[in-house]
Amino acid sequence: MRRSLNAVLVGTFTLRFSTGLTGALLVYYLADLDAFGAAEVTAFQVGLLTAAFYLAELVLSPIFGMLSDRLGSRRVMQFGPVVGAVAVVMTALTTDLFLLGTTRWLEGAAAAASIPSILGYIALATSHDEALRGRTVARFEAATLGGLGLGLVAAGGLWTLLDRNAFYLNAILYGVSFLIYRYGVTEGRPGSAADAHRETQELGAGGVTGVAHGFDLGRYRRVLASPSVWLLAPTWIAINGFIGAWTSQSIFQLVAEPRPGFEDQLLMGGFAPGQVSVGLGLALVVFFAGLFYWGNRFRRYRRTTIMAIGAAGGLAMVAAVFGLNHAETWTSIVRIGLGVVAVGGLFVLAGATPAALGMLADISEEHPADRGVIMGLYSVFLAVGQVTGSLIGGGAAEWLGVDGLLLASAALLLIALVPLRWLRGSEHLVGRRTVAPGTAAAR
Repeated sequence: MRRSLNAVLVGTFTLRFSTGLTGALLVYYLADLDAFGAAEVTAFQVGLLTAAFYLAELVLSPIFGMLSDRLGSRRVMQFGPVVGAVAVVMTALTTDLFLLGTTRWLEGAAAAASIPSILGYIALATSHDEALRGRTVARFEAATLGGLGLGLVAAGGLWTLLDRNAFYLNAILYGVSFLIYRYGVTEGRPGSAADAHRETQELGAGGVTGVAHGFDLGRYRRVLASPSVWLLAPTWIAINGFIGAWTSQSIFQLVAEPRPGFEDQLLMGGFAPGQVSVGLGLALVVFFAGLFYWGNRFRRYRRTTIMAIGAAGGLAMVAAVFGLNHAETWTSIVRIGLGVVAVGGLFVLAGATPAALGMLADISEEHPADRGVIMGLYSVFLAVGQVTGSLIGGGAAEWLGVDGLLLASAALLLIALVPLRWLRGSEHLVGRRTVAPGTAAAR
């Protein structure tokens, strides 16, 4: 079963690589859309297109989560690459903003089909081994963020080399993900005998197949109404909103033509796609280092502690980037110092998302027959945050440029910190993880 888990993680990486590649290619496409005979695109329109992706993921993830509980995770995770391939081919064939919004919806549907089923599979595969769960969850986040990040990095060079033909190449990459899920993941459902017994009790006459309980909407409403399901929602949504504001606007602001009235902001336009790719690559290395560092600290620190530290690191990064955006007359030493602070903040921020995902996997233990639905909330929280961040970030960037993006980002991180005290007080109610008296994990 470890082989299947590894295949799921590799498939997650390739799928998310295609997602990140499409997202960045689309930004370069939109920045040059007038060269293809269409009207010039505004920052807010870029935000709307990004929001369409996450709105689809928000709406469709619970549905595909139910399907994975009924039909089986392996079958449903194969739907995503097929839909994604269709979406990127359509993107290359049109310059119409409405149709491009439709392709973003299809891309979101691809993620909605794959991620809940993948996470449901992981939650069940690791239900008998807490150490395995910690490693697998961290690797899932690494595969997700690494795939998205490398897709963003690769987009600059591919756009320069292939122009919008790069979308067709991405369709082939989606096919690779499909083959991995099709032939690398087993049909069997992993776990211990105790897991099977619990699922038998949960499913009744349906046994452990996970498919016999059908679509009982009342059942799913009860699952989703459980207080433990929503313990981490506000913080996770706000953190994802911060990420959404940056992923939808940072590249566009860097590569778009400098706008009149923002000459005092050094990060407003004028950067080539290749330069952006180099910067994103370096940021990705830092983020990965932070991800693995904090992923190995789950036994030492409470997960809410890691999330709080991550949000504080994000605020430090925002403050440093604000300084760099207005550092035209400052010395090189000051600029280097600000860069170090920004890098350090990014390193610390990396721990927040795997900590939240680990808590969600713990919650799924309370509903072993509905892991697809519970883990599908990962996509729901992600989508709500990304839609919010994309719209707020787009509007703020249109208003104040990069400064507006930074202001919106800081506000979202402050919102993320507010409910953490309440979440921390309820953390002992989540999952089966226990802390031995006197250990460092009680921090």
